[in-house]
Amino acid sequence: MSAQPQSLLDPKLLVPALGSAFAKLDPRVLVRNPVMFAVEVIAVVATALFLRDLASGQPAAFSGQLVFWLWLTVYFATFAEAVAEGRGRAQADALRRTRSETIAKRLVGRGGGYEELPAELLKVGDLVLVEAGDLIPGDGEVVEGVATVDESAITGESAPVIRESGGDRSAVTGGTKVLSDQIKVRISAASGSSFLDRMIALVEGAERQKTPNEIALTILLAGLSLIFVFAVATIPAFASYSGGVVPVIVLAALFVTLIPTTIGGLLSAIGIAGMNRLVRFNVLAMSGRAVEASGDVDVLLLDKTGTITLGNRQASEFLPLPGVRASELADAAQLASLSDETPEGRSIVVLAKAAHGLRGREMGPLEATFIPFTAQTRMSGVDIGATRIRKGAADAVIAHVRALGGVIPSELDGIVERVASEGGTPLVVATDARPLGVVYLKDIVKGGIRERFAELRAMGIRTVMITGDNPMTAAAIAAEAGVDDFLAQATPEAKLALIRKEQSGGKLVAMCGDGTNDAPALAQADVGVAMQTGTVAAREAGNMVDLDSDPTKLIEIVGIGKQLLMTRGALTTFSIANDVAKYFAIIPAMFVALYPGLNALNVMGLASPQSAILSAIIFNALIIVALIPLALKGVSYRPSSAAALLRRNLAVYGLGGLVAPFIGIKLIDMAISAAGLA
Repeated sequence: MSAQPQSLLDPKLLVPALGSAFAKLDPRVLVRNPVMFAVEVIAVVATALFLRDLASGQPAAFSGQLVFWLWLTVYFATFAEAVAEGRGRAQADALRRTRSETIAKRLVGRGGGYEELPAELLKVGDLVLVEAGDLIPGDGEVVEGVATVDESAITGESAPVIRESGGDRSAVTGGTKVLSDQIKVRISAASGSSFLDRMIALVEGAERQKTPNEIALTILLAGLSLIFVFAVATIPAFASYSGGVVPVIVLAALFVTLIPTTIGGLLSAIGIAGMNRLVRFNVLAMSGRAVEASGDVDVLLLDKTGTITLGNRQASEFLPLPGVRASELADAAQLASLSDETPEGRSIVVLAKAAHGLRGREMGPLEATFIPFTAQTRMSGVDIGATRIRKGAADAVIAHVRALGGVIPSELDGIVERVASEGGTPLVVATDARPLGVVYLKDIVKGGIRERFAELRAMGIRTVMITGDNPMTAAAIAAEAGVDDFLAQATPEAKLALIRKEQSGGKLVAMCGDGTNDAPALAQADVGVAMQTGTVAAREAGNMVDLDSDPTKLIEIVGIGKQLLMTRGALTTFSIANDVAKYFAIIPAMFVALYPGLNALNVMGLASPQSAILSAIIFNALIIVALIPLALKGVSYRPSSAAALLRRNLAVYGLGGLVAPFIGIKLIDMAISAAGLA
């Protein structure tokens, strides 16, 4: 999914778009774009007048040229939309082949047997076996086993990920591949409604709905077009009063040059291209509304665990008590963790080896008995003969030591408090009735995240970390990560209350999360970005899914949203300025015969009224083609103030829209005059 976009000159993109553009000329399709629908109606009328002139033997060369360019104007608009849709079609075809060619092993009975069938026939609730080398046949949850999974077909990332039953790493996506071991998956989405199916539909643009701003702009453009209907309709009366006649086909051409056809022809392509750009950044948006809203985000809420931090606390330091060697503490902590399969336990073993060269030992010859962690004892450890080694929560281990008649050194409280104040988790280690020290478990903040939050701040976005930790721990992690604020001891209700509070103040809120407890907040937020590695509930609640599970991806999401809004604004500015310039370019030349005084305004020196009309129509069509690359690529975005962006927009696209028609129409006028076409 992270493939680079096709070149606009790629025949694989252009050839299908040429045919698709003709299909979009269907009035039932084009009526959704009022401006271009009006141009098509005018083209039909002009065609009828041209055929009438041909049938009656009247000169029809000029009207024939007008008809040709009127139809090209409509076609170029539909071509722009077809090219925008076509850029994602190759990706969608590859995904569709993945879905249709996958064979599932559906479990039957209780004996572990299975039957093979096409993945498309699976139903919600089916249990499937997925072994090493198999494609996962559909969206689901791992209910048994642990395996490494290659998700590059979906995320574009080559590094495999671990998927296991339980917790927030159990969700799997259809079309990804198991590399090792085997897992049993319960299917959670029926064929046609899976994550892969939605991705295919959205990549193709089939489900893109107009956003509120786009609807408002469409209404504005339709209103402007209606105004020019009345304006052009009054011209014959003025001409008659002056003793002249203006042909209907000329009035039709004049109407098309006056209405905002440039932005009208490119509006749909801009929206589709915005969603496709998001897909190329490995983010799946469920609607165009979400993409647009991301461009106006004011506040970003991020879940801490798995979003800002790596998700599991890891041992970072051994802190021995006075009189205890660090290696002695590390040895006891490692022995207590060799049979501990939790991420924290494994990290203690790794740290003991890295910091003190202690290698793992076989527990069998030691006649060791592993003591698992329980919610009641809040400790784990190992019994080796008569020696009892324990590690766990400070108060639990302290109570254990005292029960054995041991004495707690006063320094232990100081170490525990220091670790907690720095945002860590203190694990106290003791051998029998003797405390040895503390293992410092730390939330590992993802690399480079502080710099990324600084970029968000430059965009004017306030970042808020949400965590269930106590305020002291939350403050330490927030400071390390570089967020602007935090919400500690957060419940799902507290997250919702915070989002609603911000929204009631007129702010647009984005929420990043990956757990089931994040689902209500993701649904409430204006932009809910769920991590692909998160639970099904989180992915269903959000209106975007980050396939790379990178919370700072919101920088790209916001940038694309702002780019979409800026591109639409820039081309609207260009289109309106373009129309203003065309008025001054062609109206004096067209009506100089009726009103000789207008010749003073014919600053371009156009050759004749016919040349002025034809030049304007040709320019009107060609400028749409010239702007297709900009509509698809988008206006470049750099973090800046709204005032600076407005000045740049007016200077580049406003001024450009005024100047381009004068140059373009004059050059075309010179060419067609030299060729004797008008």
